[in-house]
Amino acid sequence: MVHFNWTQLIPGVGHEYIHVATALIVSLFLIVFAVLGRVALGTGEAAIGPSGKLSIKGVFELITEFIVSLTVMVIGEKGRHYTPMFAAIFLFIFINNITGLLPGMTPATDNMNTTIAVGLFSFIIYNLFGLKEHGIAYLKHFLGPSLPWYLFFIPIMMLCIELISHTVRPFSLALRLRGNMTGDHAVLSAFLDLVPIVVPVAFYCLGLFVCFMQAFVFTLLTMIYVSMAISHDH
Repeated sequence: MVHFNWTQLIPGVGHEYIHVATALIVSLFLIVFAVLGRVALGTGEAAIGPSGKLSIKGVFELITEFIVSLTVMVIGEKGRHYTPMFAAIFLFIFINNITGLLPGMTPATDNMNTTIAVGLFSFIIYNLFGLKEHGIAYLKHFLGPSLPWYLFFIPIMMLCIELISHTVRPFSLALRLRGNMTGDHAVLSAFLDLVPIVVPVAFYCLGLFVCFMQAFVFTLLTMIYVSMAISHDH
């Protein structure tokens, strides 16, 4: 059954391109939000001082503090310069998720193409960071610890296991995100059809929590993958 979606009012957007239109709308929103945030930040002493009221600057400070604290906890102080990337991943997924709570909208993260694309981005970026940190020696991480030559079969086994493990990661991220978003919005839609007044409020709150948690978990796992890739403790 095909339901109406506001993005279909955009010329050329058919049912099969709803997720693309939603992703573009969210991306444009985030770009405008970022520009407004940069303007609100100001310069000099004004940029350093914390916001004393609810504002775009205050929202950015809250998001930045949250992502920085999480990054430092997972990666350490050296992970601070990855904060913009982690914040971008978190906001893109979170804003996409909550669009599904708006009547007549479908989140881009409800589509497997979108979630696989974000999962592949995470997969590519942590491997690039690993290569940048270790050079070609990064590939040794896939072979496990150094062993005597007569145990040559163990590194081969480790290589196979690591390749499978790394290959599965983007798809596990994609399936987890897509599955939870589909399930959450299916439950919300069912209760809206059954009891359209008062009762759905609780499920909207639950849906908002799920939207946040899925963005949080995806970002946290990406942080862990980056931490493992750049670690020197292997």
